[in-house]
Amino acid sequence: MKRSLALALAGGLATHAVPALASIGPLRNRFTPTLAGTGDPGHVALTFDDGPHPDSTPKFLVELDRLGVRATFFLTGRWAARCPGLAAELVAAGHEVAVHGYGHRSLLLRGPRGTYEDLARGRDAVASACGVEPEWYRPPYGVLTGAGLAVAKRLGLRTVLWTAWGEDWAAGMTAQSVTRTVLADLTGGGTVLLHDSDATSVPGSWRATLGAVPAIVEILCERGLRVGPLAEHGVPSGS
Repeated sequence: MKRSLALALAGGLATHAVPALASIGPLRNRFTPTLAGTGDPGHVALTFDDGPHPDSTPKFLVELDRLGVRATFFLTGRWAARCPGLAAELVAAGHEVAVHGYGHRSLLLRGPRGTYEDLARGRDAVASACGVEPEWYRPPYGVLTGAGLAVAKRLGLRTVLWTAWGEDWAAGMTAQSVTRTVLADLTGGGTVLLHDSDATSVPGSWRATLGAVPAIVEILCERGLRVGPLAEHGVPSGS
C-alpha cells in the first residue's frame, strides 16, 4: 500500500512538473514548435510581458507607433486592474492583449485550484480592462505545469512561449546586447519575448529593451520579414 501510494504521488508530481522542461529553449523549439510560437516563416511575432506599467508601457506605445508595428502584450491581471486605462489604450492602438496570470508566481508553486484561480482572475482582469477576450496565455517565467496547460485549455486560452528572447530582465543589459541576444538564433516564423515593464526584473531594465526595439525591427525588415502580433503569426492550432 505504501509503495502504491508513493508511486501514485510520484506520478502526480511528474504530471505536474514535466511540462516545465519546455522552459528549456532548445528542447522547446525542437520538439514543441507550436508551443514555442513557431508560425509563418515570413513573419516574426513580437511580444512583451509583465505590463502594463505607467512608467514604461506608454513609451513602448509611442515607439511602436513610430515604427508602424503592432505587438502582443501579455498582461498581468494585477497591473491591468491597477491601470485599466493604459491596458485599454493598448487595444485602441491596435495591439493584441494576452494573459500572463494575475500575479507573477511560478506555477510549480501552485496546485490545480490555485492555478485555476490565478489564470481565471488574470483572464477576467485583462478582459475587463481591455474590453476584449484574450486568446493567448503565457505562464510567468515560461514555466509550464500539467495543471497550467489543463486550466488554460479549460478557460479557452492557447498557451504559447517563445523561440527567442532578449534576456532584457537581467542586470547590465544594454540596447545593443538585447538586440544581439534576440537575433542570435531568430529566424522567420519565430516569436520574440521582451518586457515592457521592470515590475518583476531589474529596475530600469525596460530602457534597454526600448532602445533595442527599433534595431530589432529594422534588421528583421531588412531580412524581408514582417513583424507583428501573434494574431497575424499563423501559429497552428492545438497549443
